[in-house]
Amino acid sequence: MAEFILSAFADEASPAVDAQIAALKANGLTHLEPRNVDGKNVADLTADEAKALRKRLDDAGIGVSSVGSPLGKIGVRDDFEAHMEQVKRCVETACILGTENVRMFSFYIPAGDDPAIYRDEVIDRVGRMVEAGRPAGVRMCHENEKGIYGDIAARCRDLLDALPDLYCVFDPANFIQCGQKVDEGYALLKDRITYFHVKDAIMETGAVVPAGKGDGCVAAVLRDAHASMDGKVFLTLEPHLTVFDGLAALEQKGGTYDKLKNVFTYPTNEAAFKAASDALHEILGSF
Repeated sequence: MAEFILSAFADEASPAVDAQIAALKANGLTHLEPRNVDGKNVADLTADEAKALRKRLDDAGIGVSSVGSPLGKIGVRDDFEAHMEQVKRCVETACILGTENVRMFSFYIPAGDDPAIYRDEVIDRVGRMVEAGRPAGVRMCHENEKGIYGDIAARCRDLLDALPDLYCVFDPANFIQCGQKVDEGYALLKDRITYFHVKDAIMETGAVVPAGKGDGCVAAVLRDAHASMDGKVFLTLEPHLTVFDGLAALEQKGGTYDKLKNVFTYPTNEAAFKAASDALHEILGSF
């Protein structure tokens, strides 16, 4: 049986680390998946900045579940050698922050092209990222995301089968926005899932909603994972219920950013973060 550990992208409450810590504590979450750190992307932190962040989190009693990096969120034709320098920096940051996980992606595919054209290139690139983390004991954890090679479950499975040391982050809402049925995706990937992003969406519109309010089968997936997985498993809350600083820069046009306008709207980012947290706690309280 899994022991769920609750984490979040708390930059959705505020870009300021002190406010992120406050939001985590106010909502019963013990860990952070850092992404926006006082206005700076976690992938751009220097070693000294990462050490300073670690001290602030330690002092507050907050752990780090994973480095919420944008690694692999470049075009498959973009310069990869320069990107590898950022990979190495994220590995160092993970070590400093005391986590073995780095969230990453599998490269945007040119619109209209068959992803199969780029399969070998993607596997080579992701394999090099995995190798970069291995000496430090850092795990590259692939998240499904609209527009990348691993956007649907079959291609996620392809990557995982080709790269046995690649790990899997399961995001229900991102699958929905690709037209992927979440229950089918979960069945295909469940034996390789490392941790979850808790985010839900409506299949018809792609609109992001609190967990359990959409078509993401969040309660059913988490209930099965709780019963079938072993050890500590992070659940990282990623509300995406209102626009927050930095989201437009993180998402391509046509992705999550364009789906944010939905029936669940909140007066502040803090209120949206609380609503998302409450929805997760409600689901977990049901089993």
